[in-house]
Amino acid sequence: MFIQTESTPNPATLKFLPGQAVLDAGTADFPSAEAAAASPLARRIFAVDGVTGVFFGTDFVTVTKADAVDWDHIKPALLGAIMEHYQSGAAVMEGAGQQAHADHDGPDGEIVVQIKDLLDTRVRPAVAQDGGDITFHGFDRGVVYLHMQGACAGCPSSTLTLKMGIENLLKHYIPEVTEVRPVAV
Repeated sequence: MFIQTESTPNPATLKFLPGQAVLDAGTADFPSAEAAAASPLARRIFAVDGVTGVFFGTDFVTVTKADAVDWDHIKPALLGAIMEHYQSGAAVMEGAGQQAHADHDGPDGEIVVQIKDLLDTRVRPAVAQDGGDITFHGFDRGVVYLHMQGACAGCPSSTLTLKMGIENLLKHYIPEVTEVRPVAV
């Protein structure tokens, strides 16, 4: 098994490409070791000292490290943990997966459907290339609340991506959108 790595716009996050499916569909975010209980692969990765976050896409794993840790010191252990997992034959996830976007009940149902559609078709594929994901969290009085995951969480360019990219896109297609704000979940 050959695992490729790619840098991301977030210097604290590295993207690992194992050359096979990670998730059948969607994404999974593990912002802490405690959150990784449902994933044997995420638990193995968190066992490496210095790991602060793990994120799965359909064909990649992104790992976020502590600032005090150097990639040269933990990258070999991470490659080993990923390789061991795939060689073990264990499942990546135990139990049912989570849905990407939050549900929205309210009078703005049509607008929310449009927002989710634009996120799924225009935004999420682009941020997946950088090892992250952005999901819908809410819509209230013109403000769209988005949750940034993987390489996008804590990325120095995330504010620029949100304001200049996503906000402009949503405002262009959906006049009811006035602003986009990040949320921490």
